[in-house]
Amino acid sequence: MSSTVYDLIVIGGGPGGIGAVVEAKELGLKKVLLLEKTDNHSNTIRKFYKDKKRVDKDWQGQMVELEGNVDFVDGTKESTLDYFDKLLDDELIDSEFNCEVYKVSKENNLFTVESSKGNFQAKNIIVAIGRMGKPNKPKYKIPVSLRPLVGYNLDKCGKGEKVLVVGGGDSAVEYACELSESNDVTLTYRQEKITRPNPINKEMIAQYAKEGKVALKLGIDIENIENEHGQIKVNYVDGTYELYDKAVYAIGGTTPKDFLKACGITLDEKGEPIFDENYESEVKGLYIAGDIAFASGGSIAIALNHGYRIVSHILKGNG
Repeated sequence: MSSTVYDLIVIGGGPGGIGAVVEAKELGLKKVLLLEKTDNHSNTIRKFYKDKKRVDKDWQGQMVELEGNVDFVDGTKESTLDYFDKLLDDELIDSEFNCEVYKVSKENNLFTVESSKGNFQAKNIIVAIGRMGKPNKPKYKIPVSLRPLVGYNLDKCGKGEKVLVVGGGDSAVEYACELSESNDVTLTYRQEKITRPNPINKEMIAQYAKEGKVALKLGIDIENIENEHGQIKVNYVDGTYELYDKAVYAIGGTTPKDFLKACGITLDEKGEPIFDENYESEVKGLYIAGDIAFASGGSIAIALNHGYRIVSHILKGNG
């Protein structure tokens, strides 16, 4: 075990985690450590954002005023990563990458973080992981030959393709609208109306459908899919079928519940973490930040504000 007792350990190197360690440095916490299980920060942005994708401060029209010391502005995937690189290139911020956290426990007002790089101790912990648990998969089997054509994000999609997006939530709507810029896109959902997305996304998909940019196939479920001459044959329960070049399943996923429990965070009946207005869990000194702290997810600016508020609360309690 490291002999250092940190004032704060932040678990997760996304925007929420980055914001937290930067605010800790700026606001006066002396010993801060960032732990990230992948080989670099902002893994979700690197893996799931397409190159040159716009990254807006006011995500989906949510006007967010930054409260802390991180001057985040509109840009692209690349400029956002460059900016976060610059923030973390500070000798006052300690970080460990390729460091998977197994468990967090508390004894005598001190937390112990058990990880693949040994144990670390801290007075406070922020869990700033994303919501990228395991994506939900359809109830029917996806044939092995079609797996290169089927995905759960936009990674496998190119341009000029006929694409089916399956789902009725925010991700499904966003995927369909983005893909429609360069593809023939159909959004299918088993319910007759799309009611799950936030108001901005509901308005967006309605407009895209009205303008003919996205075709909607609602109120019908998929029976199964099969390979027909290298295309995806989608068979619907009413006996009809359609052929597509690619399919994207955006039918939800699970929050990393087991990890949250291993960190000592209690969950409600829906499996969501329990925390108060200061983002503090039921364990004093153990906080939640970033996507995991709000159901809609996605807003970098809101995640950055989480870091500022939490560090301010820690300092207030120590003052």
